[in-house]
Amino acid sequence: MIETGDLRKGLTLLIDGDLVRVLDYQHVKMGRGSAFVRLTLKNLRTGATTTTTVQAGSRFELAPLERHRVQFLYEDSGQYHFMDTETFEQFAVDREALGDAVNYLKEGLQLDLLTYEGQPVEVELPVTVDLKVIDTPPGVRGDTQSGGGKPATLETGLVVTVPFFVEVGDVVRVDTRTGEYIERVS
Repeated sequence: MIETGDLRKGLTLLIDGDLVRVLDYQHVKMGRGSAFVRLTLKNLRTGATTTTTVQAGSRFELAPLERHRVQFLYEDSGQYHFMDTETFEQFAVDREALGDAVNYLKEGLQLDLLTYEGQPVEVELPVTVDLKVIDTPPGVRGDTQSGGGKPATLETGLVVTVPFFVEVGDVVRVDTRTGEYIERVS
């Protein structure tokens, strides 16, 4: 059990039998009256996001999540296949359960899979991934490195804005938290 003062973004809680992730929290102290905490929560089973207010000092139950190191193998008809790196057990996860993480999954990528009661809940991606550019318009003479950018489609289908010097076939590093280009790797 944790109190409102211990809440942090990213914690997974059990509230009324629902598995929820804390997306945001704000502690509010009014001039008169008691303090309260405004929470933005995402239901991990339904994907619904809600905002709720609770009294300061309220207690919450932390969800007992299990962390498994897995490797992404391949995608087949909306099913994403993974292998546990310790037991070598293979299993599939629906596209809906992965959310935006599918934009960063390429074969061989190692990541953490969080499960609750044996069911996959969420994947934790590495902070950055290196992806190959498969389509981008050519740079035009006179374009500068520091001014603006152009769209590039990466091997996973993700479209990011890259500098004009990036060409088809280059490998770029992308931040998985923001979806932004960081640097050209090769």
